[in-house]
Amino acid sequence: MTGLAEQTALVAQPVAALPLPVPWRDPHTVPKEVLAAYIVQLEAAVQAEPKSADLWTCLGMAYAMALRVHPSMNALETARDLAPAHFWAQFKYAELNYRLRALPLAEQETLRALDLASGKMEYAVARRQLQEIRRLIREGTQKPAWVKPLPMAALASLGIAVLLCLGVALR
Repeated sequence: MTGLAEQTALVAQPVAALPLPVPWRDPHTVPKEVLAAYIVQLEAAVQAEPKSADLWTCLGMAYAMALRVHPSMNALETARDLAPAHFWAQFKYAELNYRLRALPLAEQETLRALDLASGKMEYAVARRQLQEIRRLIREGTQKPAWVKPLPMAALASLGIAVLLCLGVALR
């Protein structure tokens, strides 16, 4: 585990020289100010090289670690659009959906990542994520889809509220 001084020293380096896997090992050991500095550096790097799917993927991961879901989703979608055959962009996009418990979409996107896997390690992490997603689906750990018509429920609630108000007014 690296100390705060070592992590701060890493932030002072240019992005190309950063050992990018280091801050992603355990998000709980990366101080918020170090993560914020990484995000600033990655945003600058993305501005300098907007066609780099790797930088967009790292930026999406950093946003996710900072609990900034929408910028993370946008960055990972941009990385996927720039390089449709980029395994890590696809995998991290699927992982974000998995962590948000959008499990059917996460399963579909993880299957795409599995198709893009080019080595044993990539294949293994995608398979492990797919197994976990399917386990959660079996156990019912997902956001329920709203399939009931909303206008009828809204009208019923409005009708009950009006009747309650009239009942109070008539007393």
